[in-house]
Amino acid sequence: MTATLIQNQTSGIMLNNISWTTYESLLNELAQQRGIRLTYDRGNLEIMTPSAPHEGSKKILGRFVESVTEELNIEIRSLGSLTFRREDLERGLEPDQCYYIENEASVRNLKQINLNQDPPPDLVIEIDITSSSINRMELYAALGVLEVWRYDGSLLKFYQLEGKEYAERNVSPKFPFLSAAEILRFLEMQNTAGETSMIRAFREWVRSQIQSGE
Repeated sequence: MTATLIQNQTSGIMLNNISWTTYESLLNELAQQRGIRLTYDRGNLEIMTPSAPHEGSKKILGRFVESVTEELNIEIRSLGSLTFRREDLERGLEPDQCYYIENEASVRNLKQINLNQDPPPDLVIEIDITSSSINRMELYAALGVLEVWRYDGSLLKFYQLEGKEYAERNVSPKFPFLSAAEILRFLEMQNTAGETSMIRAFREWVRSQIQSGE
């Protein structure tokens, strides 16, 4: 029987004492149900259904990353909310958006990614409008994700992995000309302009930064 969840919640359901086998079974059962996010941390399982603001924010921030890499002519592999998990750590989650950048060539032709042997994403976007009961930043650190952009609906912060913990940065470690303030400035354009106009303005700004750095 296929599990079904009604997607009308804005908060998560937390289940305790869940085995890894049960977690993987739920991943398989819910694979075709869009918009359901599972976060697993050593027996604790959270099931969330992201809100419309959450989904909109992750798409726009993702388009910013894609616009930057296109203008810089950098190859990437974007894998959206692909589930990343490691049984040996008993941890797994779906990022809101994720990108392979430095390690793009290593995973370019892979049909499946196994973090026991393949590298983690280089960059993850985490939307924290509806807060998780599980510390997802700890999971990203355990999996070895080097950079996280975290947006709560009003503030954007960049984090870089140092050892086993994240340190906040004023600019993106991978794209040093990108500051949180600049990205927020473009995000605020949503109040007065459409998404296409906002992305076009962002691209023009990125080009000006690239030209000024040449």
